[in-house]
Amino acid sequence: MELEHKFSRLSCDISLKDGHIIEGYASLFDAVDQGNDVVARGAYAASLAKRSGVKMLWQHDPAQPIGIWDELREDDRGLWVKGRILTDVEKGREAAALIAAGAIDGLSIGYRTVKSTKTSQGQRLLTEVELWEVSLVTFPMLPEARVAGKSDEALTTDLRDLADAFRQARAALIPD
Repeated sequence: MELEHKFSRLSCDISLKDGHIIEGYASLFDAVDQGNDVVARGAYAASLAKRSGVKMLWQHDPAQPIGIWDELREDDRGLWVKGRILTDVEKGREAAALIAAGAIDGLSIGYRTVKSTKTSQGQRLLTEVELWEVSLVTFPMLPEARVAGKSDEALTTDLRDLADAFRQARAALIPD
């Protein structure tokens, strides 16, 4: 069997901290993606129990590792990941900058289907997958999950911009 890819926007719980730490959901359970697939709860359990070394890649390119996943786990919502983008690597620096700017907001899993069934709605229900990698990508397959956090530096800039907007609005409403 060949390696498959499942794209997912970073969830609202994703964050980029200190310019290089990223965490969030790489996959959401019970959500129908644009490929008409649904990942079932527990689909990653066997793979996570026996496999270490799930890679962090740039756009699924095995020649471009950009970081290390330190934690991967299933919870009630989906596959949660936490890792470090290696900013000593050129693509890692680029990825961190693109995430901080909001230009990249997608995650995609690379996996092999071990078990699946068809649902009554015609979807493929993935009940067991062998997880190989989680990539940062431009175009994710699952649009419901979104990026909510940015690097601390970018967040500070956003807060300054917001404060400036409030000052301008106040000045317009309450002249000096």
